[in-house]
Amino acid sequence: MRIIHTSDWHIGRTLFGKKRYDEFEAFLGWLSKLISDKKVDALLVAGDVFDTTTPGHKSQELYYRFLCQIASACRHVVVIGGNHDSPSFLNAPREILRAINVHVIGSAENNPDDEILFLKNSENVEELAVCAVPYLRDCDIRISEAGESFDDKNRKLLEGIRQHYSDVCKSAMQKLNTLKSKIPFVIMGHLFATGGKTIDGDGVRELYVGTLAHLSASIFPDSADYVALGHLHIPQMVNDSPKIRYSGSPLPMGFGEAGQQKKICQIDFVDGTTQVELINIPIFQKIESIKGSLEKILLRINALSASGEKTWLEIIYEGDEIIGNLRERLEEAISGKEIEILRIKNNRIIDRILNQNSDVETLDDLSREDIFDRCLAAHKIPDEQRPELKNSYHEILHAIDSTDNNT
Repeated sequence: MRIIHTSDWHIGRTLFGKKRYDEFEAFLGWLSKLISDKKVDALLVAGDVFDTTTPGHKSQELYYRFLCQIASACRHVVVIGGNHDSPSFLNAPREILRAINVHVIGSAENNPDDEILFLKNSENVEELAVCAVPYLRDCDIRISEAGESFDDKNRKLLEGIRQHYSDVCKSAMQKLNTLKSKIPFVIMGHLFATGGKTIDGDGVRELYVGTLAHLSASIFPDSADYVALGHLHIPQMVNDSPKIRYSGSPLPMGFGEAGQQKKICQIDFVDGTTQVELINIPIFQKIESIKGSLEKILLRINALSASGEKTWLEIIYEGDEIIGNLRERLEEAISGKEIEILRIKNNRIIDRILNQNSDVETLDDLSREDIFDRCLAAHKIPDEQRPELKNSYHEILHAIDSTDNNT
């Protein structure tokens, strides 16, 4: 049995206003060919198929076209919802998609058994068991009570997630024990595992209010042959276990991921063993962040130009010289070249003006938390009042992020 584990496609995501449909289409075309060439039996997509809860027509077209393309090459496809996905949007066509062996679970089900799939071969015999647990929203697993403290909410949230996985896995294992022969047992999830690695600018959104809802790998039973996770964009193992993995995003979500080798996971179940191979994903659009003096920046631009490779750049100027016409000089340097600058940050000018007690930061330079901190400071809110206000602000942000606009 051979499966492919991927996640966090984020179809529809832009990079500083630049649309990336060509990249998404190229990736899906590459993945489709890989599935066919390697004779993959099942594809597992561990959440965040789309970047927003209201994907545009082009994003939808890419998704559904891909599913139709691989229907004849791959016996099974399992898709779970992530925190960026709309559960109702993903679930809407699932009865139709089931006809081509595409199984979609966009949100937590009332009955844990509905998140368990026993996939069958052409002879109608079970060949793969999958606990397909989607991103668990706060409202799916916790009942709010008046007067709860912030710690109480986090404790109940963690308990609810653990209990949900326990119920689903326990039910799956009970049925597995009734089968005449052993089949691979896989768990899917979209969560933040304790110790998981992230980097600045990767677009990974905090799943719950606060940062305590990080789950230990102990929530997955040892009997699982593989755990396919989504949410974190860096390919990585959890607790150094080769059988518990994040595949990572197939495209760099921001300049912070420039230069990072993206991967998918190929898993072969052979004679009761689990063999994992990481497959490098080609670069469909080169992006790079150049930081330093103007001389260093121009030298790198010339080197990129010589390669002839189409490149999107982020420029962070950190030279000692104050250059007021930096953008004009950079635009002149890339004129006629296969290079486009998507972002310029002139740290020298910013430092100079900040020292004059003026704020020239742009929204691109600030997170939502930074903006709220600025607001608190501007209104001279006492320090002792800020933690409670920040918690309330985070709850509002989380409520906005979790709203399913398609219901």
